[in-house]
Amino acid sequence: MPNEKKKLLFIMGTRPEVIKMAPLITLARSMSDSFEVLVVTTSQHRQMLDQMLDTFKIKVDIDLNIMRHDQNLSQVTTAAIEGLNPVVRDFSPDFVIVQGDTTSTFTGALCAFYNQIPVAHIEAGLRTYDKKQPFPEEINRRLTSQIADYHFAPTERSRSNLTAEGVCEKNIWVTGNTCIDSLFLTLKNNGLEESSNPKNKTVLITAHRRENHGDPLVRICKAIVRLAKKYQDVKFVYPLHMSPRVRNTAEDILKGFNNIQLIEPVEYESFVKLMNSAYLILTDSGGIQEEAPALHKPVLVMRDTTERPEGVEAGTLKLVGTEEERIVNEVTTLLEDEAEYQKMANCSNPYGVGNASEQILDVLLKC
Repeated sequence: MPNEKKKLLFIMGTRPEVIKMAPLITLARSMSDSFEVLVVTTSQHRQMLDQMLDTFKIKVDIDLNIMRHDQNLSQVTTAAIEGLNPVVRDFSPDFVIVQGDTTSTFTGALCAFYNQIPVAHIEAGLRTYDKKQPFPEEINRRLTSQIADYHFAPTERSRSNLTAEGVCEKNIWVTGNTCIDSLFLTLKNNGLEESSNPKNKTVLITAHRRENHGDPLVRICKAIVRLAKKYQDVKFVYPLHMSPRVRNTAEDILKGFNNIQLIEPVEYESFVKLMNSAYLILTDSGGIQEEAPALHKPVLVMRDTTERPEGVEAGTLKLVGTEEERIVNEVTTLLEDEAEYQKMANCSNPYGVGNASEQILDVLLKC
């Protein structure tokens, strides 16, 4: 008799999860003789999630639509568990697959555990070992690691983090990060080549993390104003997050400057084009710390810690915190010192070569 199909339940809730799960879902659905796939979204980020689903043409089987205006973390967690538990129970998959460190990730893993379903964790083992940075993601990913049965780590350091916490070595696979799969596929589909040193200088900015709300974001925005005044021939492009806390602060401080562009969130293909055409990137995001090195873009990380130290060690990332003076000084160096710029731009990417999805599905197929 032929082998029965493996039933895979993918759980997502945010824009980054779709980016990193899309190549995996697409490949699994193309292997219909081997896998039966169910895709569930919590939609904890409604608009940005929908953009990514459209971009990657991902069909959602169940949308829990838990998003409510200005909801807090307790409300998101409660709604996600109440929505996900019956889905996990009724579908009874062979594997529940979660990615990263969102509330949807942790609650999906928890519901799988309650129903005694094995959990496969994509992008496992990232750590800052500071439970407040990033908040709440650091705790989400640590708790997910305690629940997961299959750990797909992007790097050897991530593997080491897991083994140090007692995860059995035989349950960890180092695959690279699926975001590189998505990035290279998008470049190819849009006929784009990597552009390491564009002629016109653009600084791409993303800043939205909860721990940077309030005074840290004010300092970030004041630094951008100083830089925009100093370098009027440089364009500063800031796609604004949907959070009112982010938008209100950014608009209050940054509006009215000719070389500062505050734009609405863009779909993934457009954002890849923005990254590819940027001279350097200022960010507090996680995924960009992996994507930008693959495009040979220097990244200044506006956080005090990062769960992606491989990029710092490789030299393509630099932690600059959220102090106004430090941000201004570090951007100034990269805009004015060609040798320093090239040193960061030419570092190798430690996050894989774009075949993580194939490796992950091969493991699940054999288990």
